[in-house]
Amino acid sequence: MSSPAFGAAEQFIEGTIAAALVALWLLAVALHLARPYMLMLTRKFTLRLGADLWWTIYVGMRDVFLLQVFLGSFIFFYPDVVRADDLPITGGLAAVCAFGALLLKLMTRADADARSFNAQTFLIGIGAGLYLVPYLLGSQVTTVGSSISNQLASILVSSQNPTIALALCYLSAFLVGVMGLVAVAYNIRLASPSPRKAEAVAASQPAAQS
Repeated sequence: MSSPAFGAAEQFIEGTIAAALVALWLLAVALHLARPYMLMLTRKFTLRLGADLWWTIYVGMRDVFLLQVFLGSFIFFYPDVVRADDLPITGGLAAVCAFGALLLKLMTRADADARSFNAQTFLIGIGAGLYLVPYLLGSQVTTVGSSISNQLASILVSSQNPTIALALCYLSAFLVGVMGLVAVAYNIRLASPSPRKAEAVAASQPAAQS
């Protein structure tokens, strides 16, 4: 059995991650919506190298922050953590939205595809709402003590609504698992040569030897 000090330290770390995810979600949304501004700034560079570096740094930061959001949200896939800590009840669904946006970046042309970019915007916006609203109106009002705050906490905080919280935890883990399998299958298909490429390589080998 774990000691009370270890349990308190674990809850402190998980609470810190939950608080940090607020800033990470806000940064992910801000960087995603800043795309038109970043594009405008690239036109002000006199050297093409400077514009390419600026755009590369921006895209890298934007995707890294979104990846950090998903990695930090792994705490919502552990049933014991969800049941014991005062976490936003829809944090797992927010993680699903973040992973969905990352999957779209992988499987489409990302910014070059307008429909994919709009879908990413929708997923990131929904994910941020699913995390920030229950965190600010639920997890952060548990110490207020008023009747309204207690009612909000009983709905939006995972430890006070464990039945729904565990159901959403399992659902979120399942959805992420399915999307993970899709990502793996997509990468395997890209790594394996297509039949047309194999036929072209086979046809070019006798000609090269002759």
